Amino acid sequence: MRHADYIGSWLDVLREDNRAIFRAASQASKAADFLLGLYADVEGKTHAGIAA
Repeated sequence: MRHADYIGSWLDVLREDNRAIFRAASQASKAADFLLGLYADVEGKTHAGIAA
């Protein structure tokens, strides 16, 4: 486990670009929505959990 290195790499990125965290969060949100959509398709549900 190299937690300090991971945090350090993010600090380096943020020193170079203070908006990088917002882009990363946006991409993570899109990825989560995509995965939830796949789960909903498999389970036959919509994203809100209501039957399609």
